[in-house]
Amino acid sequence: MSTVAFHTLGCKVNHYETEAIWQLFKESSYERVDFEQNADVFVINTCTVTNTGDKKSRQIIRRAIRRNPDAVICVTGCYAQTSSAEIMEIPGVDIVVGTQDRHKLLNYIDEYQNERQPINGVSNIMKNRTYEELDVPYFTDRTRASLKIQEGCNNFCTFCIIPWARGLMRSRDPEKVIEQATQLVKSGYKEIVLTGIHTGGYGQDLKNYNLAQLLRDLESVEGLERIRISSIEASQLTDEVINVLKQSKKVVRHLHVPLQSGSDSVLKRMRRKYSMAHFSERLQKLHAALPGLAVTSDVIVGFPGETEEEFQETYDFIVSHKFSELHVFPYSSRIGTPAARMDNQIDENIKNERVHKLIELSDQLAKTYASSFENKVLEVIPEEKGSRDGILVGYADNYMKVEFEGDESLIGEICKVKIERSGYPINQGKLLRVVEHASNDSEEQVLV
Repeated sequence: MSTVAFHTLGCKVNHYETEAIWQLFKESSYERVDFEQNADVFVINTCTVTNTGDKKSRQIIRRAIRRNPDAVICVTGCYAQTSSAEIMEIPGVDIVVGTQDRHKLLNYIDEYQNERQPINGVSNIMKNRTYEELDVPYFTDRTRASLKIQEGCNNFCTFCIIPWARGLMRSRDPEKVIEQATQLVKSGYKEIVLTGIHTGGYGQDLKNYNLAQLLRDLESVEGLERIRISSIEASQLTDEVINVLKQSKKVVRHLHVPLQSGSDSVLKRMRRKYSMAHFSERLQKLHAALPGLAVTSDVIVGFPGETEEEFQETYDFIVSHKFSELHVFPYSSRIGTPAARMDNQIDENIKNERVHKLIELSDQLAKTYASSFENKVLEVIPEEKGSRDGILVGYADNYMKVEFEGDESLIGEICKVKIERSGYPINQGKLLRVVEHASNDSEEQVLV
């Protein structure tokens, strides 16, 4: 039996796609082995979001070649899409496929084994207008299932290379989404994370169908307990979407809404499609509709030309809008993007200083948010064993991380947990009971 090993760099979408590529190999009777072992085929799924992503991808490719000179080395993903020629020049790379045509990989392997000639299977992503169906019926190592609903992005922010790596916005056929959600529930998943490159843009390219409609349709998938949206732009939080979230019994109390900057002048340079006034108005509407909602966000600091005043505007906006946690990134110049060519690149020390200020603020905000749930009961799905025996760690619907005493058999189940001591990054809880069916409380199994 032939063996295959995978290494995935980058985002959740890449991890989803590695699982999908594994399904293709599995159907062709391959056995999956660890990347550190010898294998007949190595698949490296690359990232290109920063220059460092490229560099790391090259390091992993070279490492695989050095250790396994006789194996077939396949490179896929975003870096493969944007820089296939560069990858083909690495001695030992046999097959390069970008962010489309992954289903051709196995044919390419056969072709390579017959002809021993390197194959570049990368084509122009910008011409692609159809979503590539890649099904994942289950995940090898997860209690939360990702469900990819769209591909590509039309925004062309000045700091971002991703449209060139992923192409333009393409939505997955709604029927296929529902079909896969149903399949995942049958595989035992209680929570599904809707994911994509520009997830909230789902449906922009479909006739008479949008994200709100998809959420309504997913609501009726039997046995699905939680729907999480991996990320949604403020401009996509339409009144219709907010209304669906308000009515929904399944969409969790957590949204990730990327801010990037709290200064209108910086947003303009980033070519983001909203003003702070609009962002603020949407957040206020959201919080009014969904009390207790956790809103997490991404922020880039030290964007070219960012003044002290502009940074302060971002800081003040975050304070007044009570985000529950931030992912803070220093601006990283990405070759090939307009922002990399802008004047007034910010000194690394200033960037680091600003990053630390925002991380401190994020810690404070996260503690404040968590403290409002002290002595309250949350539904937590444990995902793994904790640092000590008998301890489980998982996430509440509002994305608070909770650890509590419980048996390993509860991993993946919905547990009612009382928060006894709030904190950040982790909260201490006490298991009250396991929920057999969240929709039918009479079937709860009481433990205390």
